[in-house]
Amino acid sequence: MGEHVSPQSFAAMRDRLAAGHTDLEEEVTCLLDRVAGHEKQVHALLPDETTAARRTRLLEEASALEARWPDPADRPPLFGAMVGVKDLFHTHGFPVRGGSQLPAEAFQEPGAPGLPPEEPGEAPVVHALRTAGALVLGKTVSTEFAYFAPGPTRNPQNTRHTPGGSSSGSAAAVAAGMCHLALGTQTIGSITRPASFCGVAGYKPSYGRVSTAGVIPFSPDADHVGPIAADVATIAAVAPVIVDNWRGMPHDHIPPVAGVSAAPAHADLRHTIGPVLVPDDAYLEQADDAGRAGLEAMIERLTGLGVDVQRIAVFGDIAEINDLHQAMIARDFAEVHAFWLPTWGERYHERSRELVARGEAVSDDLRHRARDGRLALRERLEHALRRHGARLWMAPATVGEAPKGIDSTGNPIMNLPWTYAGLPTVSVSVSALPHGSGPTGLPLGVQCAAPFGEDEALIGQMLTISEYL
Repeated sequence: MGEHVSPQSFAAMRDRLAAGHTDLEEEVTCLLDRVAGHEKQVHALLPDETTAARRTRLLEEASALEARWPDPADRPPLFGAMVGVKDLFHTHGFPVRGGSQLPAEAFQEPGAPGLPPEEPGEAPVVHALRTAGALVLGKTVSTEFAYFAPGPTRNPQNTRHTPGGSSSGSAAAVAAGMCHLALGTQTIGSITRPASFCGVAGYKPSYGRVSTAGVIPFSPDADHVGPIAADVATIAAVAPVIVDNWRGMPHDHIPPVAGVSAAPAHADLRHTIGPVLVPDDAYLEQADDAGRAGLEAMIERLTGLGVDVQRIAVFGDIAEINDLHQAMIARDFAEVHAFWLPTWGERYHERSRELVARGEAVSDDLRHRARDGRLALRERLEHALRRHGARLWMAPATVGEAPKGIDSTGNPIMNLPWTYAGLPTVSVSVSALPHGSGPTGLPLGVQCAAPFGEDEALIGQMLTISEYL
């Protein structure tokens, strides 16, 4: 199926609408035609409404948007953006089930973890997207409770392979061109990994900068909400809408009307990007040959453009980091599911029950050490950047290409330390570069991380880098 996959950029649609080359109903019709053409093979969406009902609803909503904002100059920032919403988010008009076999009513019970604020009555991040002019395509498939029990979703690049998880449907829907972006969550690697497996872009914000209210939690100590998108330009369009206290990208990186930053001359790229650090130690050894080859492809491209890429050791204790993060989130998971498990335990997948049991065995002392370790690791990574005068870390986005089959969603281990430290990351596909695809031709990706809270600068830098991919 991969040869027919064509992710759809919101920035490109915005330009067509502004120029009068098309109208929103025509754009929505094209996206819905993609749903009709791909969904039976990809299974990215939950069947909460019929195909006909979805088409009628979205065309009516598109018509209402155009009637409300006929002048392109007055339109809100995400006018007409088509959005998928992971099945962890409370969303007006759609049930939430957390990718599980539990009834939707269980997640609406008083006191249930993740209930939305009374106002707006749905996850604030979903409400913010709607307020900014976005259209909700539907709910996207999640693994059970954002853990490892997979749903039916397949990778649009090759439907014999997993799309990754836990934001499986979000990544697949974007990659198949059904929507411009989709909301995901990440507790280890559930935005970055599926985005990379499916050949699109993913943004995990700094911990706490995008609200997790109204979202069924996995681990309050580590949960992040962010978008999977067709490209970095679309991420740059959505980030100001969902990120708390957005400060605007540095002037050098502000995209023009077209939605994509103008590529600087090669001589200026070294200054624009600054030095880039690559962890070259036991952490990198966790990736396979293909994952490391994808990273080397990006290193070769950047060094050829004059960027100073430095390899340093920073994760000599990666095994301990991995263990601490896993213990912390398991304890959180067990506490979250103490609400539902006594009533609905027989409907839980075995993998989810195993994680609850593991979390119940985590001591208070281990949990305290794990929580303290987050800030210690953050300071270590930021100190290394300062010491080398660098702004970015760069690493493989995944262990390698998407595994064959859909019984597993792949290993998130390459994302773990960046999530544990709460640093913002943006992942991009390197499939257009030599050696940027895996042994079966599936895309590979890299992830870049910046200091905590510097999401604006990171997205600006990634806009520039993406011009050369």
